[in-house]
This record gives sequence, structure tokens and C-alpha cells, in this order.
Amino acid sequence: AAASRAAADAVRAAADELAELNTRETGKTPGDARGGVEAGVGTLEQYAQLGPLHRGRSLQGGWGATDLMVHAPRGVVAVLTPWNDPVAVAAGLLGAALVTGNTVVHKPSERCPRTGRRFAELLAAHLPKGILQILDGDGAVGEVLAGSTEVDVVAHVGSTATGRSIAAACARTGAKVLLENGGNDPLIVDAGVDPVWAAEQAALGSFANAGQICVSVERIYVHTEVAGPFLEALVAEAGRWAERIGPLVDERQREHVHGHVRGAVADGARLLAGGELPSGPGSFYPPTVLGGCTPGMAVLSEETFGPVAPVREVPDLDTALREAAEDRYGLAATVLTPDMEHAQRAWRELPVGTVKVNAVFGGAPGGAAEPRGASGQGFGYGPELLDEMTTTTVVHLAPPPAAR
Repeated sequence: AAASRAAADAVRAAADELAELNTRETGKTPGDARGGVEAGVGTLEQYAQLGPLHRGRSLQGGWGATDLMVHAPRGVVAVLTPWNDPVAVAAGLLGAALVTGNTVVHKPSERCPRTGRRFAELLAAHLPKGILQILDGDGAVGEVLAGSTEVDVVAHVGSTATGRSIAAACARTGAKVLLENGGNDPLIVDAGVDPVWAAEQAALGSFANAGQICVSVERIYVHTEVAGPFLEALVAEAGRWAERIGPLVDERQREHVHGHVRGAVADGARLLAGGELPSGPGSFYPPTVLGGCTPGMAVLSEETFGPVAPVREVPDLDTALREAAEDRYGLAATVLTPDMEHAQRAWRELPVGTVKVNAVFGGAPGGAAEPRGASGQGFGYGPELLDEMTTTTVVHLAPPPAAR
């Protein structure tokens, strides 16, 4: 914990360097890149506090005996982190693994190798030699790590396809697997909400960091009652966001995003804003709004991971909840509603790990997240992550019989 606290101070001192590296490697805007570093510092400080507080329980058994639940490190933790928020995500997994006594092998994404390596080096400088090691490389390196019989935990944040491959490898080796993978997060806009405010929330969720956030809004279900003014306001928001976002991480990602948009338009969606590739070099993609979307479109059924807001008009909340739930992913969802009964229905009926009411982003410090379905498994944040990184031994301690 003391080492993590010192490492947090070192990361804070190097915030400008890390943010600049991140911007150069992924195109993240300087403000967003700096915000990711600051979030990472806060996470390291949080686990420095939580680590010494992690505790087991005592159990009430016979009066003459003691029963305990004792935590211990799992051993070697392989941490595979993504490019879209390389410092903040790595800080959580590395911090939790280290303060619970594990050793760590960290492989950052090949799309931001210098950012990931520099961050891990700052941590490693405050730890005993060999406790945190860093590997560079692409998916082939991650595959070797995931399949190693000397690894006890594999923690991965990234694509669902890679996550499933890792889960299969861990099934063979017996390693514990923690996965936060793809998401297709819905936003439900209920009747009775202010459509302009709802459009601001939808734009924030869809366009922030060019839509490259694990819990970005990927599909929008809007009640017929407010659909007209909502779409009008969302188109206006797209125009404003065009000046706020940076490029996508690379041209490969832009082609994926544009393919979803082209496919939706070919299948009958209305292109209301954006959707055109800009001339010149780079991988910028404009904030895009699609109306008239239907369930069979990839832009609704698959993760786009770009600044695209596909909108489907629905006649009632029942339809919105049903269609939002008919999805293989289970990361998060948002509902904008003035009706508390509708809010409770949403968090009880949507099969996702996190439901946000009347705010697309936000949450208490130390909040946990447990994805479902194709989005992964295991807690990836909060005090619960300390439980994931440790084993629990139940001890029954009874006195010997008195000497005869």
C-alpha cells in the first residue's frame, strides 16, 4: 500500500508526459488524456487505502472453537489492458493486484505501447525488483500469457473475441479469469423527459472520447412522445461535438465504424448528421446521428465503438426495455425518466452489470462493476476487486482435548 501511494505521487508528477504520450499514440484529446491520468492516480490512492483494510470474517461456531476466513494472494496475475483509457484501466487492475500481495506481468495494448510501458515503469520503480514486469507485444504475446500454467489470474479489458479466447485458455490451465469485454450499452429516453436535456445526455454518452469508452452509449431507444424534438436537439448537439472530439485510434477502427453507418443507411436508416469520411489524412470520424434504425442493423446489435448515435423510436417503455434486453452484451445501460417506477423496472429488468438513472456517466468512488453475458465476468473495480485477486481459506481452530 505504501508503494502504491508513492507510485501514485510519481504518476501525478509525470501526468503531462503520460498524457502527451497517450495523445500521440491514440489521438485522445489532451484534456481527456490528462483526465485519464488523473483518474489513474485517484485509483492507485484508493487501493493504497483499501488494501490494508481488506479483511476476512470470523464465524460463530462452537463456543470452544474459532472459525476464520483468511485472504491470501493468488500468485501471478497477468494483466492485459486496452488502448482507449490505458492509464486509468491499468491503475485499477495493477493497483488491486499489488496491494493484495500478488506479482504482476502487465501487457499494455500494442496500440499504445509507450503509454502503457511508461505508466507501469513508474509503478515498478517503487516496488521490489521483479514484482511488476512489463511485456510489449500484440495478441500473440497475450495468448502466451493467458495459456501459461504459471499464471494464476488473467485480467483482461478488451474485445469480446479476445476475452472468449482467454476464458478458453484459462479453462485449460485452471487460472481464474476476470474479463471486461465489449459492450452495446442502451440508452432509454422515456416519455415526459426534457428532450433537449436528454439529447445532451445522449450526445455525451455517444460522442465523448469519439465514442471510444467501454460504457459509451451504443444504441438509443426514444419514446414516440419526445422523439421529434429529441432528434432535432441531438442533431444540433452533433454539430457542437464535432469541435470537441479527436480522431479514432486508427484507420482500421474508422473503417469499422463507417461500415456500421453505411450498412444502416443501406438498410433504411436516415442519416441526420455526420456519416461522411473527411478528406485528407488521419482517422477522424464526425459525430453521427442515425434515425429510423431497426433491430436487424449491426449499428444496433453490435458494438460500434465510435461517435455514432443510432436512434430507434418506440411506442412505450415496455418495448424499450424488451428490445434493450434482447442483446448478448451486458455491460451497462442508462434510462432517462421522470418516473421512479420506470427507473426501478429498468434496473430490475435489464440484464446488465450497471444501470444508470438520469446520468449517462458518473458513480460513487469505489463503486464496483460486474459485467454479464458477452461483456465478461468478475468484478473489475471497487473493493470487490480485492476479493477477486485473493484466495479465501476457511480455518476451523479447535483446542485439543484436555490431558487425561
